[in-house]
Amino acid sequence: MAQAQSTEADWVSRFADEVIAEAERRAPGKPIVVASGLSPSGPIHLGNLREVMTPHLVADEIRRRGHEVRHVLSWDDYDRYRKVPNGVPGIDDSWAGHIGKPLTSVPAPAGSEYPNWAEHFKAAMVAALAELGIEYDPISQTEQYTSGVYREQILHAMRHRGDIDAVLDQYRTKDKATGKPKQQQKPVDEAELEAAEGSGAAAEDDGSGSGAGYFPYKPYCGVCERDLTTVTAYDDETTELAYTCVCGHSETVRLSEFNRGKLVWKVDWPMRWAYEGVIFEPSGVDHSSPGSSFVVGGQIVRKVFGGEQPIGPMYAFVGISGMAKMSSSKGGVPTPGDALQIMEAPLLRWLYARRRPNQSFKIAFDQEIQRLYDEWDKLEAKVADGSVLPADAAAYARAARTASGELPRTPRPLPYRTLASVVDITAGHDEQTLRILSDLDPENPVTSLEETRPRLDRAEHWINTQVPAESRTVVRSEPDTELLGSLDEQGRESLRLLLAGLDEHWSLDGLTTLVYGVPKVQAGLEPDAKPTPELKVAQRTFFALLYHLLVGRDTGPRLPTLLLAVGADRVRKLLSV
Repeated sequence: MAQAQSTEADWVSRFADEVIAEAERRAPGKPIVVASGLSPSGPIHLGNLREVMTPHLVADEIRRRGHEVRHVLSWDDYDRYRKVPNGVPGIDDSWAGHIGKPLTSVPAPAGSEYPNWAEHFKAAMVAALAELGIEYDPISQTEQYTSGVYREQILHAMRHRGDIDAVLDQYRTKDKATGKPKQQQKPVDEAELEAAEGSGAAAEDDGSGSGAGYFPYKPYCGVCERDLTTVTAYDDETTELAYTCVCGHSETVRLSEFNRGKLVWKVDWPMRWAYEGVIFEPSGVDHSSPGSSFVVGGQIVRKVFGGEQPIGPMYAFVGISGMAKMSSSKGGVPTPGDALQIMEAPLLRWLYARRRPNQSFKIAFDQEIQRLYDEWDKLEAKVADGSVLPADAAAYARAARTASGELPRTPRPLPYRTLASVVDITAGHDEQTLRILSDLDPENPVTSLEETRPRLDRAEHWINTQVPAESRTVVRSEPDTELLGSLDEQGRESLRLLLAGLDEHWSLDGLTTLVYGVPKVQAGLEPDAKPTPELKVAQRTFFALLYHLLVGRDTGPRLPTLLLAVGADRVRKLLSV
């Protein structure tokens, strides 16, 4: 019964079942192929990561079951350079002169160690995928096209250009010849049409627009290297292709020998499905609307290339706390590498594993990251004591390890919020940090900061890069004598009780008991008494007083952590009346 519940709740297992069954039907005995595609047209962001993570998780489950599986990652580095992205250091308006060239022919940003634009933006993603434990077979589409690997597929597409054109024409909203809106043969859902056009998918170049007819192939110009070309003639027998370019260049080439061009996207993608034998490949919502590449590709792969469309779940957008939908053409969009600087790889994997592909979610770069880590630590505790639910256990297992083994982990995973509070106060001073961390649990002290890494480093990076300067914790150097002098007897007594209990309670748990207990003792209650509404008000008043005396604000890090970080001697200096 537990296994049935797990399968029902775990989306990865369900897709793995489907893919294995489909692979047995299509290509029994052959390695199972899943696929992803990434265009290094700019920073590759956390939304793009879902394109890779979804098939990775399915492939990894299939691999765990003993099947041979291949995760193909196509780098669409032969795509045209469409526009100059915002917020990328090392570029200026002159890069607009490269629009229309293949990404591998565009110079890398100034100062880059990489030979071209595509390699520059691929590099960060390659490093992040390695840290995330994602195994894949990389395929450079520049290498595939320029070495002639797809020559037969290109010639085949050109011979069947009429069939391709007929499929595409079913989805065109404008007449190909006149450019005017087509008369619809049947009612169209206006919301669907709006979604298609708004997604950008309907505007993808499908090769139409030539007065000489339809051609699914686009040459890159032999002079300016751009794809601002128009095919003016093609001969199926000789494979001679004539084209002109807006730069003024024109030439005739033999397509059976020519390697400087590519199939238009709506034909290129289904061609690759057939060529690689892809069984599973997800697509974003912008590729799943009417007339978009995934929908059209399903017909083209079958009618033209004799293949089958992959099982293809639509995946929803990934957002960032406080940010709108991500687009790599906009500057400042966080990448997987950015996320891995503030969170460990298993946590980032878990965020993708626990949500079905069609569920959107957000990745926290703000204070929410502390709650996420608390949730992760609670899950780990439930896994350890056997109280975890099957679906949660599956998501945890996929996050913490792959079929190849465990991902690196922090030997002693102290709470992220505690580590963040400590490095906030110590400003990364290792000796001070170790002193505080060793005091958290005197019976089992931290003896080396290495025990707490890499989580400690992630928390420190988060504090230094994501927390505004005005929110950082700065401990007073001298007592607030004015505030201390204005206290009534109850306020003075609360500070005396706290200072009297410091030595006896000098640990994280002990100080927690102490700071919550002082108002209870003052109210004539036992330290372990359950709080009443009146008592909660007294506690909040006491906590606010301590924050003002220690850091000059109403709030701050959790008080037990703050007291440990400040140190007993300095606490006495700042709180003595």
